[in-house]
Amino acid sequence: DPSLKVAVIGAGISGLVCARTLQDHGINVTVYEKSRGPGGRMSTRRTEEGLQFDHGAQYFTARDPRFRRYVDSWQHDGIVAPWNGRIVTLQGGEVIDEKGGSDRFVAVPGMNAICRHLASDLDIHYGTKVSPLQESGDSWQLADDDSNALGAFDAVIVSAPAFQTAVQLTVVPDLAAKARSSEMSGCWAVMVALRQGLELPFCGAFVHESPLSWIALDSSKPGRSSQSETWILHASPDWSEANMERQPADVEAELLAEFWRSIGKPAVEINYSTAHRWRFALPTSPLESRCLFDGESMVGACGDWCGGPRVEGAFLSGSAVAGRVLGEFMQMNSALQSASQYQPQLS
Repeated sequence: DPSLKVAVIGAGISGLVCARTLQDHGINVTVYEKSRGPGGRMSTRRTEEGLQFDHGAQYFTARDPRFRRYVDSWQHDGIVAPWNGRIVTLQGGEVIDEKGGSDRFVAVPGMNAICRHLASDLDIHYGTKVSPLQESGDSWQLADDDSNALGAFDAVIVSAPAFQTAVQLTVVPDLAAKARSSEMSGCWAVMVALRQGLELPFCGAFVHESPLSWIALDSSKPGRSSQSETWILHASPDWSEANMERQPADVEAELLAEFWRSIGKPAVEINYSTAHRWRFALPTSPLESRCLFDGESMVGACGDWCGGPRVEGAFLSGSAVAGRVLGEFMQMNSALQSASQYQPQLS
């Protein structure tokens, strides 16, 4: 029913999957995103120098058949490709193990391509930070943080990290408490472009006994512009949390030194480097439920902190909360139809 209006707050993959599912079922959906574009942690950083970096999600797997069907479709459309680079484990500057396992996929030409695709025909308002929800009669009246009215909605879905979701949903205490119970750790990411290639025998590595937890040759991924050898360095959750408030330049210098140490190579000249702080990067205690939803208030939440982390978890969470909204609307609709068919006895 196009007269039913739903607001989705957040244009990461879970929010976009929710919005697309609802719109495909004839619901009027509006998405609000505080950043300049879609993607959330599935973002791609592009520089004035023509470099690009996947500085958030590095790759994804597709174990659930529902998600796998979408991945197969995206692969057919050229939005996704397998990343077949060798992945290893490093310790003390040496390769100690090789990582097999599930197929690894990346979006093409950058990790945000999936979210751009999902967002393509949605009504999305970028650069809009929505204020915490306020009760207002039969509908939810949303406003931005400058108190500008955004409109009235029958249902609101929040797709954001758990802590931010809890703040947004203060007016629904039960949901806010559940969101608050799911903790997320931060992650410092460093993006590096090298003047000359390192020619290492791997494309990605999990790093042990180091402030770093992961390094990846970003330019080895399919569809990337390879004018420079580009690397992504992710600090471990523990190190990131302990150093969350440090200056980016200091973090960058320390993690670059760790990079050379972890690969057992002397430093080479760098064309470009910068650090990015992900304050809420990884769910450390995801909820068991795939989404949160309260049918009475018509408010819900989704994200990778519901039911399991990673890209696949976020996708399934967005799909699950859309299903809950549709189920509630169907119940409301059948109740209205029953009421309209009721013929009172006037004798």
